[in-house]
Amino acid sequence: MTTGLLLVNLGTPDAPDAPALKRYLAEFLGDRRVVDLPRILWWPILHGIILNTRPAKSAAKYAKIWTPEGSPLKVHTERQAKLVKGLLGHRGIEGIVVAWAMRYGNPSIAVGLDELRNAGVEHIVVLPLYPQFSGSTTASTQDAIAAWSRRNRQAPRPETILDYHEHPAYIGALAQSVRDHWMKQGGRAEKLIMSFHGIPKRAVAKGDPYESQCRRSAELLARELNLEAGQWQLTFQSRFGAAEWLQPYTQPTLEQLARDGVARVDVICPGFPADCLETLEEIAMECRNAFLANGGTEYRYIPCLNERADWIEALTELALDNIRA
Repeated sequence: MTTGLLLVNLGTPDAPDAPALKRYLAEFLGDRRVVDLPRILWWPILHGIILNTRPAKSAAKYAKIWTPEGSPLKVHTERQAKLVKGLLGHRGIEGIVVAWAMRYGNPSIAVGLDELRNAGVEHIVVLPLYPQFSGSTTASTQDAIAAWSRRNRQAPRPETILDYHEHPAYIGALAQSVRDHWMKQGGRAEKLIMSFHGIPKRAVAKGDPYESQCRRSAELLARELNLEAGQWQLTFQSRFGAAEWLQPYTQPTLEQLARDGVARVDVICPGFPADCLETLEEIAMECRNAFLANGGTEYRYIPCLNERADWIEALTELALDNIRA
């Protein structure tokens, strides 16, 4: 039986300019999974204010990290898919067609699933590149898959890998990336900050498991690295809007640590398997500036797993575990 494997990431605009950001943000912020306010309240704010002010500001941020090949997130996701395909071939595993897609932007999930269907696959496994489950990421991906299935009733019904927040291969790849960083830097900093993307607290109150899965991942990573309680801290980044989000917030935490006399920090984003705007611009640039401005002396960002060989092996094992099940 031929199986299709679809790697899915969150998304990215087509270009670092205001028109592309307006299209992207309209799709992203128009998803009820992302903003769960009543449409009658949210739609005037989104279309009357946000989409007329935010695109240019976001475009300027994307321009700071854009590469000749395009958006870093797109580049890394495409490479990850190619490397998983290559590793499967190297191992002599046949009958698996690999594709990739974005929940928002291009190529869409529908395009990715069409590619697999047109390749004649009989079974589809979707691997969202979100280690921790959240309604705004994995469940939203399932929504897009369900919409495609309703339009393609004769196609294979895709199965989704819901999370892998405590999978040993995922934790192992993260830990080794930190060890490699420490080796390169000549030792560890005073504190390791593990920054995860935030979500509104009301989502957790409604039963979203994201916060508990982030904490579990952080605890397992700290244990793997033999870190004591005072040597690491979990934070949440990328807050949007006026609502209270999961805390502690990353940038204020870094500023306070600097004011308290912590001179050196290492910062990693365990929930992001590929570098993107939130890691390269927000964490590696904005948070660095904030930490140094408040008295810190050394800020060291640890890149996402990206194309690390151990991460590609982990993704491949995750896929095979579900394909063989």
